[in-house]
Amino acid sequence: QVQLVESGGGLVQAGGSLGLSCAASGRSFSRYAMGWFRQAPGKEREFVAAIRWSGGSRYLADSVKGRFTISRDNAKNTVYLQMNSLKPEDTAVYYCAAALGGSVYDSRMYDYWGQGTQVTVSS
Repeated sequence: QVQLVESGGGLVQAGGSLGLSCAASGRSFSRYAMGWFRQAPGKEREFVAAIRWSGGSRYLADSVKGRFTISRDNAKNTVYLQMNSLKPEDTAVYYCAAALGGSVYDSRMYDYWGQGTQVTVSS
């Protein structure tokens, strides 16, 4: 069992930066691939970024490449999403999730989800 709690969301102007954190409870955190997804009003949840358990493999959606960075600290049971050069279209609720296997791009492969944190980018 893994419980996830996101933090770090907020309101920022376009071009600004925010850092999100996802703290996990559970002894098996390091076994899970961790992902970030987001959902804007009226839209489906979409993949943002993911990182394998070792941290050696990282994946980013095309829309955030060059702007967002994902990292993890297994000793702290925490995964991070650093978001730079934010755009109004990045506005969404951001969720972190944990998966034991499968495609990191597919939300159906994730076993546990956080409650989400709101990110709002003003123009």
